[in-house]
Amino acid sequence: MLEIEQKFQISDKSQLLAQLEQIGATQGSPLDQEDFYFAHPSRNFVETDEALRIRRIGTENHITYKGPKRATVSKIRKEIELAFEAGPAALSQLKEMLELLGFQPVRNVKKQRTPYSFQHNQRHFEITIDEVEGLGTFAEVETLAEEAELEQAEAAVIQLAGQLGLSSSIRTSYLGMLMQQEESHGAD
Repeated sequence: MLEIEQKFQISDKSQLLAQLEQIGATQGSPLDQEDFYFAHPSRNFVETDEALRIRRIGTENHITYKGPKRATVSKIRKEIELAFEAGPAALSQLKEMLELLGFQPVRNVKKQRTPYSFQHNQRHFEITIDEVEGLGTFAEVETLAEEAELEQAEAAVIQLAGQLGLSSSIRTSYLGMLMQQEESHGAD
């Protein structure tokens, strides 16, 4: 399954909330998320454009592999995500196991995420509003698709983002933005 996503920095959250209400999007419960990214012991994920992450959502835990982004307007990539035992002990043990295998912690990304669901033209969309620590407020418009329906799914994401008044999509991940920010502050 492929993830098709567009991300936007937003300055007027209330305007987006009004648009979401107008289209009939269903709000989910706000989530406290923390992502722990790891570097591969023998492969440079920056060069290969891959990511390995452990995500804590409240007390739930997931491990995710993200493949390289494809060269399109949207961020399209293979994503494999697996849940594992809940709680801080399991999270700590998996982080320790990865480090024992040679993976190195890169950085954490903390955010408050408010998800919205929207069904349109027999396609499910997830729209999220993310308050990212150290970066600001962002919106993501996302759907999942098989390879055969990729063009149609990307067009649907672009169309929905436009309908919500979102423009100037960002392909850089939150991790990438935080690291760029740290590099630019280190150069000062």
